[in-house]
Amino acid sequence: MGSIDAMLKGSDTRYFGESQRVKVAQGVSGSVVDKGSIARFIPYLVQGVRHGMQDFGCKSLEAINEARENGELRFEIRTHAAQREGGINGLWSFEKKTHVYTQ
Repeated sequence: MGSIDAMLKGSDTRYFGESQRVKVAQGVSGSVVDKGSIARFIPYLVQGVRHGMQDFGCKSLEAINEARENGELRFEIRTHAAQREGGINGLWSFEKKTHVYTQ
């Protein structure tokens, strides 16, 4: 049927008509943060993998596999709370301030 936002823009008349007093939204609204090709994000992904490999001292994927097989590298199970705490913190809504502050 539509979200509340869609109903406010007129979709409610299509589903409920003009005479219905109680209208229940059966959808959600959201926003698309990024559109387009994922190719522009590949360099960031590659650099993130490089930084991760540097953190645990492996220079190649083969070295990672060897370290895993030798027990030098272990994977941890993280709780949902730990994943959320260590995750990305909504940087897409960052607003750049262009004011210059002087004293």
